[in-house]
Amino acid sequence: MPTKPDAPRLPAPPAGGGTMLDVRDLEVHYDLRGSSLGRLVGAGSGVVRAVDGVTFQLHKGEVLGLVGESGSGKTTLGRALLGLVRPTGGEIHYRDRELGRLSERQLRPMRRQLQMVFQDPGAALNPSMDIETAVGHPLQIHRLAASRSERRAKVVEALERVGLAPVERFLDKYPSDLSGGQKQRAVLARAIILGPELLVADEPVSMLDMSVRAKILELMLDLKRDLDLTYVYITHDLATAKFFCDRVAIMYLGRIVEIGAVEEIFADPKHPYTKALLRAVPEPDPSQSIPRDLPRGEIPDAAAPPLGCAFHPRCPVAFEKCGWETRDLRALLEQHWLGLDEETYTAERAAIGNLDSLEIAAHRARLTPGRGRGQADLTALVERVRANDPEEPLWRGVARVEADEGTLAVDFHPGEDPSLRRTGNVDVACHLY
Repeated sequence: MPTKPDAPRLPAPPAGGGTMLDVRDLEVHYDLRGSSLGRLVGAGSGVVRAVDGVTFQLHKGEVLGLVGESGSGKTTLGRALLGLVRPTGGEIHYRDRELGRLSERQLRPMRRQLQMVFQDPGAALNPSMDIETAVGHPLQIHRLAASRSERRAKVVEALERVGLAPVERFLDKYPSDLSGGQKQRAVLARAIILGPELLVADEPVSMLDMSVRAKILELMLDLKRDLDLTYVYITHDLATAKFFCDRVAIMYLGRIVEIGAVEEIFADPKHPYTKALLRAVPEPDPSQSIPRDLPRGEIPDAAAPPLGCAFHPRCPVAFEKCGWETRDLRALLEQHWLGLDEETYTAERAAIGNLDSLEIAAHRARLTPGRGRGQADLTALVERVRANDPEEPLWRGVARVEADEGTLAVDFHPGEDPSLRRTGNVDVACHLY
C-alpha cells in the first residue's frame, strides 16, 4: 500500500483582498451501484473520486482558474463550491459559514451572492422564456422586485451592462433568436442581476466562435472591475487562463497538482503535467517549432486511480517513489506487443499465461507461464521487453525480478501519494520537489 501523504498545507495566498472561500480537504465521491446481483449479495460497488482532497483559498477580487483535461474534476469542484453538489468530505467556508453543512433551505438566500455561468448558453436559457423573463427570473425567485416595472428596470440595467443594447431589441426575443455570443451575454446578465460577489464560470467561452471569445472575456473583466466580482474560472485552455486569471490551479484526477500566480506557472512550470499542458498550447507563429511530447495514454479511471502519484503512468520522469504497480506492467507488455509482427507476437504471448491478475493494483506482479512454458521463458520475455526500451520509466520503479514457485515475481518500490508543498513561488504535488 502507498504511504499516506502528509496533511495538505494551504497554498500561499496572493496579495490583495481577504479570504472569501477557504476550502480544506474537499472530497466529492460518487458510489458506483454495480450490478443488481452484486447489490443483492452485498458486493462492494466502488467509488468514483471526482474531487479527492482539494485545499485552497480564494481571495476577494481575484480570478482563480481551475485548469485540466476532461475528467479532472474541475466542474464538480466548481459546483461543490456553490452547493450544487454535496461534498462527501472536507469543508468549504464562505465568509464565516460552512457551506457543506447547510440545508438547501439555508443555502437559497446565499445564492444571491454565489452564482454560476454555465458552459452552454443555449442549454442554460429556457427556450420558452423571452430574454426579459429569463434574465428577470432570479428576481422573482428571491422576491427582490415588488412590481413588474421594477423588475423590468433591473433587467434593462443588467442587459445594458453586458452590452445587449439597445435593450428594446432584446427584451422580447427568445434564445433561438440570438447568436451564441448574445446568449452568453444574456446568461451573464442573469448571473449579475442579483448583485453577487462570486461567479463560478464553467468554460464560459468554449462553445462560442473564436471571433467572440475575447470579447466575452473582456466583458467579464469589465464586470469584475465595475461590480467588484471574484471569479472561479473553469477551463481546459491555458491560453485563455493566461489572459483572464490571476492564479491558476492545475487539476488532475480530482487533485490540485500545482497552484500559483499565472506569471509563475507560465514562466517556470514545475509539475510534469503542467509542462505537458503548456506544450499543448497552440503557437500562432508558424516559424516557431515547439516540441509536442505530450503525455502518453489517457487520464486514468477515477474509480480505480493509480497507486502513488496519479500521474505516474503518463509521466516521462517518474521514478521509484512515484508508485509503479501491476497495471503499469500489463500496459507496458501490451504496448510492446503492438509493435511486433504477428509471428513474433504469437511466440511471445504464448510464453505468459492469463494477464487478468495484473488488473489488481499491487506492488508485486506475479507472472505465470503459458501452457508448456516455464519460468525461464517468462524471464526471457521480461528481459526482451526491457531491452527493447531500457529508458522506459517503469524500470526505475522495479525493485527486483525473481523466480517464485514456478512463477516470475516483479516487485515495485512502494509508492507515495505526494501532497502540495511550497516550491519557489508555487505549490506543487510532485516527488521531484
